[in-house]
Amino acid sequence: MNQRRLISSTGLLLAALLALGVIILVNTTLTSFRLDLTENKLFTLSDGTINIVRSLDEPVTLDFYFSRGLLTDYPQLMNYATRVRDLLEEYAARSGGKLELNVIEPEPFSEAEDEAVANGLNGIAVNQAGNRAYLGLVGTNSTDDKEVIPFFKTDEAASLEYDVTKLIYNLANPDKRSVGIISSLPLFGGEESEPWAILEPIGEFFQVEDLGANVERIRGIDVLMVVHPKDLDTQTEYAIDQFLLNGGRAIFFVDPLAEQDDAQPDPDNPQVLPDMDSDPEALFETWGVEMVDQKLAADINAAMRVQTRGARGPQEIDYLPWLKLDESNLSREDFATSELKLIHMATAGILRTLEDAAVTMTPLIRTSTEAMMLERDLILFQRDPSVIRSNFESGGERLTLAARLSGTVPSSFPNGPPADDAGETVETDAEHVAEGELNAIVVADTDILADMFWTRPQRMFGIDVPQVIADNGDFVVNSLENLSGNTDLISLRSRGDYERPFKVVEEIRRKAEEQFRAREQELQAKLEETERKIMELQREGTGGDAILTQKQTEEIERFRQEQLQTRKELRAVQHELQKNIERLGNRLKFINIGLIPLLIGIIAVITGIIRRRRYV
Repeated sequence: MNQRRLISSTGLLLAALLALGVIILVNTTLTSFRLDLTENKLFTLSDGTINIVRSLDEPVTLDFYFSRGLLTDYPQLMNYATRVRDLLEEYAARSGGKLELNVIEPEPFSEAEDEAVANGLNGIAVNQAGNRAYLGLVGTNSTDDKEVIPFFKTDEAASLEYDVTKLIYNLANPDKRSVGIISSLPLFGGEESEPWAILEPIGEFFQVEDLGANVERIRGIDVLMVVHPKDLDTQTEYAIDQFLLNGGRAIFFVDPLAEQDDAQPDPDNPQVLPDMDSDPEALFETWGVEMVDQKLAADINAAMRVQTRGARGPQEIDYLPWLKLDESNLSREDFATSELKLIHMATAGILRTLEDAAVTMTPLIRTSTEAMMLERDLILFQRDPSVIRSNFESGGERLTLAARLSGTVPSSFPNGPPADDAGETVETDAEHVAEGELNAIVVADTDILADMFWTRPQRMFGIDVPQVIADNGDFVVNSLENLSGNTDLISLRSRGDYERPFKVVEEIRRKAEEQFRAREQELQAKLEETERKIMELQREGTGGDAILTQKQTEEIERFRQEQLQTRKELRAVQHELQKNIERLGNRLKFINIGLIPLLIGIIAVITGIIRRRRYV
């Protein structure tokens, strides 16, 4: 008996030692191993990251500042810091020795803390003694260029890989490519306005050059960005034409109604509407492309919800000219849009090719089939969303809002350089190109660049930091990078969703609103018809006397009863809408909270019964 107890105790001790050894081995050798079950694969290095770290020509040093001891009382930050460290170790393992990772724990009042502060890291106060904890990254290359992530914020976990890879990419490519911008909109700000937020993501990867509204020649840039070209002179059009035919790449943002254009009516003729559209017709016509004249795209499935004041007070309603476009509207085959989730556009135009077009047009952004072309003047004169909605009638086809153009095209100036205002031919320092390969992207909206449609103001550390709510900026940078020949970073953007709408709930709400709107219009029609009948009765029966006859009184009373009954029906529609949404919510709660545990319990009981029967 004693011998058996000794053997049993020895076995337990050996098993405990074996388990401890396995845990130590796993912690030291398999810390970066993960099974990624997330929908967007947020914890797996993408092919773009692997391509970048494996193609490093020179070594890059990453100093990861991690105040382990000070963050022990903050489990959320501690767990996130561990994840960041493991991810950085995976970067180093994948780089073939080109990435050197140093994990530094800056103690309070130490030289490491001084270095962290000097490098621009942000610390957070963790106790009353004033000690600060650091969780940031400093990257340097062989030429002493430096890139910094001041603090890894947990609410930006979805963009973690992108931020780190972008840092490494910038260190590996310190010489930025250049983007020249021709714009009649105040992208670069002015005396009373700040530069547009879109310039910040562009400036992270490109050297941005403001070319003004018109130019004499285009040289020394890698990509051209033309925004709202409504007043291009002939010389500028010729410069763009020759830049593209000489192998240059460009992205155009045109618009039938640019809401950011502050053009004012002519004081001598205030009845004439200001010019708020842009379309380089000379170039587009040569290529065989057009933006449909004075038409805007509307999509009932993508309309943004806006606040408006109706007869029943403040309410939300779909505003058809403002579009909230998801993955179903974006091309999954093109690098510029394949990884994007959400694009916001406003009063966008429609692109289409002409007969015998010289180019091939590949759609990048399109509406659903539940779309139509709205008259631009309707939007200019009628701002009531309900009136615009009442004029909606689906055309049954998808409308193209942005597209890639490619193909061999002739010059828009077949006779060579154009004449100036004096009638003399403009002299150029390059030979005229009569034909060439076109590679360009055209977006039929300029408001896609405006701050209000893809960012929200947010106060952080005493400064205003724009909070991204849509992928508009990523779309622009993706397009510029693709046109300039780089695609590795494109796959990393927008790996986490900004929002995940309840599509079933939205569909229930939309159908109920359509029913509600139909009843509301019917009520309005009844009201107008009754008023017309009352006026006729007054003219016929009383000769214009304001005293109502018995018949008129009965007619009014009948209408009031119909009005009350119709209002009851309207309230019933709204009540049914809310009941449908609540019923769906209760069903989802049961599945998430009750059904899964119930199934697990049933499986456990069945398994227990089966095992018991085996031993009986």
